[in-house]
Amino acid sequence: MKIWRIMFVMLAAFSLASCSSDDDDKDITNEMTMSVSAEPGVMYDLFDSMGEHPIECMRVMTEDEPGRWQNLYFSEIKGFTYERGHEYELRVKRTILANPPQDASNRTYELVRILSDKKVADVAEPVEKEVKTETDIEYEQQCPVEKYAIAKGGEYLVDADGKVTYADGTPTPEFDKDARIYLENILDKSHPLWQAGARYQATYAYVLSPLTDEIRLAPSKHACFLFKNILTESEMAHVRQSMKQGETLHFALILCNVYKRGIQKVEFTVKRK
Repeated sequence: MKIWRIMFVMLAAFSLASCSSDDDDKDITNEMTMSVSAEPGVMYDLFDSMGEHPIECMRVMTEDEPGRWQNLYFSEIKGFTYERGHEYELRVKRTILANPPQDASNRTYELVRILSDKKVADVAEPVEKEVKTETDIEYEQQCPVEKYAIAKGGEYLVDADGKVTYADGTPTPEFDKDARIYLENILDKSHPLWQAGARYQATYAYVLSPLTDEIRLAPSKHACFLFKNILTESEMAHVRQSMKQGETLHFALILCNVYKRGIQKVEFTVKRK
């Protein structure tokens, strides 16, 4: 009789553990209200442990965590397109994943409906202004500021095949097999502009080239600029085919924020290897 009692207790405990395990393996989905700020925020990639490469993002607050603003990627709410300068109240479906993908958030969001969409007048919108000369570039308040530096002094070598390296011969970082002009954040982390948001983050650059009077606008990608977006095909062909070994060209970039206002000017050189 005692043995049967022990077996019964063990069976009951096993059943409870199984139920608990089943519950742990299930996603939890709730519908809730979410506020979205008109002013973008700044966040950092999971692999950016030093917080050196800020990424512009949305700032949101959910009804179950009032007073706590969180950062989400612009594309993180399925079915919702964020517009800068707009303040939103959303109804969203949040799912807490029991088994999230490796190196990813355990939460997903899906738009149910937009409850309100209010344009906030005092948030600046990007202005598409024609820029023909450097003097046409408007600077953000408190700028220029020494926030960024080009890696390794901004000195590059280009060989006859178009391969780009640093001046010491080491390879440059690549993005989809394209050479990158990599930016380093040199601003002291105690500086108030370190966490000041998108207004002081390099999102674009106006390119000042010694080979043309035209000023081009190039987008940044993960704290860098692709060489192919900074030097046109004809400019790269000139470096490869027309320049003599050791000959150097001096370029400048006016780093700009998401509103296409200047942050600072940085320079780099391209030498024919």
